[in-house]
Amino acid sequence: MSSVALEVKNVVKTFSSDSGPINAVDDVSFEVHAGEFVALVGPSGSGKTTMLSILAALLTPTSGQVLIDGMDLARMSDKERVALRREKIGFTFQSNNLIPFLNAKENVEFMLRLNNRLDHASRLRSEELLARLGLEQRLKNLPSQMSGGQQQRVAIARALIHNPTLVLADEPTASLDTERAFQVVQTFAALIHENNRAGIMVTHDLRMCKYVDRILQMRDGKLVMIYEKQSEIMALAKGE
Repeated sequence: MSSVALEVKNVVKTFSSDSGPINAVDDVSFEVHAGEFVALVGPSGSGKTTMLSILAALLTPTSGQVLIDGMDLARMSDKERVALRREKIGFTFQSNNLIPFLNAKENVEFMLRLNNRLDHASRLRSEELLARLGLEQRLKNLPSQMSGGQQQRVAIARALIHNPTLVLADEPTASLDTERAFQVVQTFAALIHENNRAGIMVTHDLRMCKYVDRILQMRDGKLVMIYEKQSEIMALAKGE
């Protein structure tokens, strides 16, 4: 069994409202192992986006624990959490968030610059990773010179280049057509497995779940179902 990369223990996140406190995340617990790709699904308002923000160390839970590589986020100072986000977590977002005046290779290398790890070997790895994603002819293209699918693949390379423990993807296919969406998620899943990272993808498109190892389903802030059998995952992805 691979090592546990992420542990979520009885996490609660409470927000105030005019009608009283609301638990956006309500006593959620799960683990994700290295080399495992997990989908987090649920209807709008189910708590999945709040959960992702907590995992990214952008929101602090009201109670409970989140441990990445055994390190408890709640016991860290703000400075330590910033360092953890930079070193241990990789992100891909709906909007890609590529830096518009940097080319594809420079966007990927930006994470290495932040971590003071940009050297000749890492520059070569950036090129190799982009080539693995089919972008060897686009290294010097600016984001405005690439399609949505190409930009998304650059964002995936940027999320993986610094070998994070945990890679988080927030609706990575929202702006893509179906063919490109399948291509992006399939490639993302392959890289998660090959690089032995822990990956979590929030998605509203259950068809994309055909490439994941497990599905965590949230509703009203609670984790209501875990799909682990491949037959269950494929049935859900097909809408059965």
